[in-house]
Amino acid sequence: MTEDLEVDPADPGSLTAAVEAAARALEQGNLVVFPTETVYGIACRPDDAAATARAFEAKRRPSGLNLPVLANSAESAWEVARPDRRARRLAEAFWPGPVTLILPRTERSRGWELGRRKESIAVRVPAHHLSSSILERAGPLATTSANLSGRPPLDRKEDLIAAFGEAVAVYIVLAAGATPPGGAPSTIVDLTEREMRMVRPGPVEIGRLTAEMGPI
Repeated sequence: MTEDLEVDPADPGSLTAAVEAAARALEQGNLVVFPTETVYGIACRPDDAAATARAFEAKRRPSGLNLPVLANSAESAWEVARPDRRARRLAEAFWPGPVTLILPRTERSRGWELGRRKESIAVRVPAHHLSSSILERAGPLATTSANLSGRPPLDRKEDLIAAFGEAVAVYIVLAAGATPPGGAPSTIVDLTEREMRMVRPGPVEIGRLTAEMGPI
């Protein structure tokens, strides 16, 4: 049995109901779909191996592509990822926002089953009130774009439900007239080595990232 909720930014009650529904479903180990400023995401608790396995299965995502983790603040992100000076500078410049950083894991996240890469974790702080509210309530979440692997991102409720069906417990979508997600997935950079490596181009270009890091 799935639940779908529409959130109107002008109606605080609809936001509260959506956040509580998401938190309940996530606590029970279920999958939830909600919007970020980039694309709709499909999320679960990162410390629940059965839940992350369901996320891989629902999305048909290869295990070699680890699930990223969203957090509601840099402080929360640093509880699961270990930043260096470069990461802190980029976070200060681009978070909340569409930049994902791949960093070494901390003790808290070391045992999370996010994919084959066991020593690193991809983290981001989204710039969207609804997703931030869910993350504040539920904690960091393993979250990947809500589309079947290799397919374009989805942004209509009907398409999301058609793609994932009852594999997702709660679908949270924006009401008609609300600003939709931007449609472009985040920029991903790997900071686990001495040289920064671009993993996926996105809204923030490599030149801006390099300029913000400055001399290390």
